[in-house]
Amino acid sequence: MPTTGLKEVEHDITVLAPAEAVYQLIADVQNWPRIFPPTVYVDRFEQTEREERIRIWATANGQAKTWASRRVLDREKLLIEFRQEVSAPPVASMGGTWIIEPISKTESRVRLLHDYRAIDDDPASLKWIDEAVDRNSRSELTALKANVERVTASEELLMSFEDSIDIRGSAKDVYDFINEANLWSERLPHVAKVRFEEDGQGLQTLEMDTRAKDGSTHTTKSIRVCFPHYRIAYKQITLPALMDLHTGYWTFRETENGVRASSQHTVIIRAENIAKILGPEANVEKAKDYVRTALSTNSRATLGYAKEYAEAKRRV
Repeated sequence: MPTTGLKEVEHDITVLAPAEAVYQLIADVQNWPRIFPPTVYVDRFEQTEREERIRIWATANGQAKTWASRRVLDREKLLIEFRQEVSAPPVASMGGTWIIEPISKTESRVRLLHDYRAIDDDPASLKWIDEAVDRNSRSELTALKANVERVTASEELLMSFEDSIDIRGSAKDVYDFINEANLWSERLPHVAKVRFEEDGQGLQTLEMDTRAKDGSTHTTKSIRVCFPHYRIAYKQITLPALMDLHTGYWTFRETENGVRASSQHTVIIRAENIAKILGPEANVEKAKDYVRTALSTNSRATLGYAKEYAEAKRRV
């Protein structure tokens, strides 16, 4: 007998790529923040040859959510089953399957199946879940298709880099400075305004207006996942015009003399906006240099003020 209130839905898309390549992209959860727009961060905390447990932080209908899932991977059948272990309200339970079906050597069909229930089988909550699953499934499949089919272009437009600083202070104090982003407009000259929310469990929504060298400001919005006192991961969901993607993390590692603090960035350049922003002669490399300089300048400035803060705390 079917479970009361259980809903089953399916979404699919055709991808111009071999089924094995598509499977591998989905199987490696480290790819998810880059290829799936709703996904902010994924942490794999248990793994065997065929099963793994992961925690996912993602947006649903504009709200930040987190949940733990168990996955069973079948490379031979190109199947990945998933089941949420701890669902985020209003979801009572959710699971499903990725099915990758070869159409030809160069084309495949990706099917994404979901089954779910709302807490207390509430109709309003079920409607909210329907909308979130439909929106996220369409978004994920569209992004998956684009990522696989444009892999060459994505690699040309993709860059990752990191800035680090050594601080004679504690990791906790440096972490606190980065974690307390609600105070950045008071602590960081390049931050003009901050709008900040936190759920009490280390999941933050940070929107801020940042000043550029020419005095102009631009607005960005990020979802941040905080792990005291060693890492803060984030994904920008409102981006500057030159970026298609911006994810990153702050890390804090204890050393003999204090702590090494780092800011890492992964960016995909929005190619269609290069000429508009940088002029008709600009190319991808110039855009990369421009974005890297802007992000590194702000990161190094923030790390510098965190250094002052932590070292002052140690002296006190």
